[in-house]
Amino acid sequence: MAESLDFLLEIGCEEMPSAPLMKAQDQLGKLVEKGLADAGLAHGAVRTLSTPRRLAVIVEACATATEEIHEVVRGPKVAIAFDADGNPTRAAEGFARKNKTTAAELVRRVEADGNEYVFAERNIASVAALELLSSLCEKTIGQIQWPNYRSQRWGSEHQTFVRPIRWICALLGSEVVPVRYADVTSGNTTRGHRVMAAGEHVVPEPAAYEQVLEDAYVLGEKRRALVIRDGIAALEAERGGAHVDTPKGTFDEVVNLCEWPTVVVGEFDEEFLAVPQEIIVEAMLKHQRYFPVYDAAGALTREFVIVSNADPAVNDTVRAGNERVVRPRLDDAKFFYDEDLKVGLDAFRERLANVVFQKKLGTVLQKSERMEVIAGSVALQGSGSEDVMADAVRAAHLAKAALVSQAVVEFTSQQGVIGGYYAAAQGEAPVVAQAISEHYRPRFAGDELPQTVVGKATASADKLDTICGMFAIDEPPTGSADPFAVRRSAIGVIAMLRTMPAVSLRSIVDVALGEYQKQGLEFDATEVADKVVAYFVGRLSAIARDEGAEVDTIRAVADTGVCDPAAFLARAKALDKARRSQREVFDDLATAYARASHLADATLGVDVDATLLGDAERLLLDAVDEGSARVQQAITAGEFDDAISALALLREPIDRFFEDVLVMDKDEAVRNNRLRLLNRFEDAFRGVANVGAMAKKK
Repeated sequence: MAESLDFLLEIGCEEMPSAPLMKAQDQLGKLVEKGLADAGLAHGAVRTLSTPRRLAVIVEACATATEEIHEVVRGPKVAIAFDADGNPTRAAEGFARKNKTTAAELVRRVEADGNEYVFAERNIASVAALELLSSLCEKTIGQIQWPNYRSQRWGSEHQTFVRPIRWICALLGSEVVPVRYADVTSGNTTRGHRVMAAGEHVVPEPAAYEQVLEDAYVLGEKRRALVIRDGIAALEAERGGAHVDTPKGTFDEVVNLCEWPTVVVGEFDEEFLAVPQEIIVEAMLKHQRYFPVYDAAGALTREFVIVSNADPAVNDTVRAGNERVVRPRLDDAKFFYDEDLKVGLDAFRERLANVVFQKKLGTVLQKSERMEVIAGSVALQGSGSEDVMADAVRAAHLAKAALVSQAVVEFTSQQGVIGGYYAAAQGEAPVVAQAISEHYRPRFAGDELPQTVVGKATASADKLDTICGMFAIDEPPTGSADPFAVRRSAIGVIAMLRTMPAVSLRSIVDVALGEYQKQGLEFDATEVADKVVAYFVGRLSAIARDEGAEVDTIRAVADTGVCDPAAFLARAKALDKARRSQREVFDDLATAYARASHLADATLGVDVDATLLGDAERLLLDAVDEGSARVQQAITAGEFDDAISALALLREPIDRFFEDVLVMDKDEAVRNNRLRLLNRFEDAFRGVANVGAMAKKK
């Protein structure tokens, strides 16, 4: 076993952007591990560290040399490896090539079984780690990828990095690993904090690296995150239940903007609290990287958290400077909001005629007009109230108006929310304003839904209009392209319709497509509607699978043509639950159903002549009629567990029928009557599940 020492590679450079820095850190560890494996260097744990000015990897117990290797591999018999003239055969050449030698170098030896074989013997000398690590480091630096960021060159060299490299610290134990990248050569020094410990600091060995950094006022990303979290927790405790909003994206970015973080609290002027808090919060989070502070009741306060990278001794100066910086940003937000209020949503809506939704689907104003009709249909079905329908139509009428407002142009992600504030300010009904505010929900899987039927109707109309439009122009989403977020929209519609089981998906798809036809778009409405519904069934099947349903259970439900989200998913859940609790019953029932379905002749109808029935047939007819009534009653009530239970009771009578009855009787009247009975049996399952899809494949 070779001696081992710790290994360190630190790449020091100008400040790197946060997002690519995190991706590069992940790459660095993997590249070094692969490089060590390829070089044949044994090693212990590999861990990485980053700051805005450095990427580092520390490898514990890295071997100081590769192992000396002596390999002996037995090959084919000599009689196979060489012909009668002693020339190597293809078998010998292939074996030699596989073992990185030549046929002439193969060794002959008689084994214990008395047969003579050829052997490939290979000796690989030990190689010092220093030269291997030198090459590994240079290769690794060049292999780091920076997606969406253009790498830079500096000096007269052609090698690139996301920011100019200023130093390289590379050590194996206490010895410097020779590395050269661009015009930078490695050494045993790192750099400290730009202000509090500027200049070079000697790293005696990799094990001391992190302590050297800390002494130079530099912490790794995990320590920085912990310091910031602790500082925020202390602040919240001091304010008696206050809450500091630290969304992950902004928090990660802030962690990567500092090397020695200090939590500082600033304040903005009270006048800005009159502006919608979402705008203020976005201005602070997205533009300034400040964290807003909420009181114990959840109300936004004037305070905000700054994470400083300066000397804590100048915290007051940092606070004052950031308070000066945030004022013009918030001034802009307040100005846009105040100016927009002077215009009003109805005036903004007229301007939507100049905004293209999609070149083939018209303007946003036309989308708004289509949304009114769709939202009204969804609301009426979902509530049965014409008042609710009127509110949904009004919300859809104004939902997109704020898109052309100054505030939304500046704070795009708040478009729905800002529209809700403007609606409330101009005296719209609270439910209408709330629906406008929430009509982009759900924005992603697991997001909150709109809270009212009016809101869900408006949001569904927006998403369904987009989905139907893209299918109408034959531009549905593909595996690699979904520019209008049709997939996400479909999932959102499903989530909302699950809470409104009275709404018929097919009917509102027809409404949406009908509005496009009124607009003059030409397409086959029935064909497109079928494609849209099939797409929804595909999404529903995926959701059911994610929720634990078995594949053939999902197929059994999908085969019925059910597409309403609440009904589809409830059927799948109930069928899967019953099947798992009565596996044998449903396996037998599925087999019988598949057999009945195969024999049934739909052209004969379901009118059975009771006078031609035997005992087993009468038993099945009575069970089917009773079961059908129970199934329909359960479906009407939305009690799908009861519907499945009613179907399960048909197992014994159908089993007895097939045991006692020859369906294909020679007497045509008897035969057709029995086929009508099977039609009736199959019909009992209609709208619940194609149980035959669950039959075991023989």
